Amino acid sequence: MTHPEPEPRYKKILLKLSGEALAGEHGYGIDPHTISGIASEVKDVIDLGVQVSLVIGGGNIFRGLAASAAGMDRSSADYMGMLATVMNSLAMQDALEKMDVKTRVQSAIDMREIAEPYIRRRAVRHLEKGRVVIFAAGTGNPYFTTDTAASLRAMEIGAEIILKATKVDGVFNADPTLDANAVKYSSLSYLDVLKQGLQVMDSTATSLCMDNKLPILVFNLTHKGNIKKVVMGENIGTIVKGD
Repeated sequence: MTHPEPEPRYKKILLKLSGEALAGEHGYGIDPHTISGIASEVKDVIDLGVQVSLVIGGGNIFRGLAASAAGMDRSSADYMGMLATVMNSLAMQDALEKMDVKTRVQSAIDMREIAEPYIRRRAVRHLEKGRVVIFAAGTGNPYFTTDTAASLRAMEIGAEIILKATKVDGVFNADPTLDANAVKYSSLSYLDVLKQGLQVMDSTATSLCMDNKLPILVFNLTHKGNIKKVVMGENIGTIVKGD
């Protein structure tokens, strides 16, 4: 007797990637091998029938905050950062479509020659048709991070959870790369994250998730197959939710 395949725990997810995740070992720019590895994992999740959307940071190309700290006008620096996210989004679209995954990039800043404008109903329809939707250019506003864009878009499309991909196994009480005794949390409340200033997402993004009861799961992207494991409900990473 064959056992039925287990059902995914989450049917609609938003995956938040840092720009650095695309840089691989180089720390800067886009590494083709790394981006195709991520695209392949996204394809595995799409093949389960899960609706997948993505928000990608721009830190591998340009960091608005760093430029602002160095004296550049904050708004100008943030707009440059948004353009960096568009470049990353197009690279991810290319990697996914090479694997026959239908993909749409929707940009919060109008640039019709390369991306659709962000229209919520259209994004929802693309997801229903099994396409991956990549939300580019943040919220389209300076002073808001791509974390906040991820929270906002996840709520607008009705995602069940934000999957925040990192280079470590979850949220720790200290930096695990520097402190061998750092302890990993299996779950946290939004208030814990805000009060302790834990590096999950910035405070605006965390508050937005708290107000709308949208869970955030922080997990390690560098372990192959982890995106699928999270979607299937395996107990990895750190979940941030209400009390």
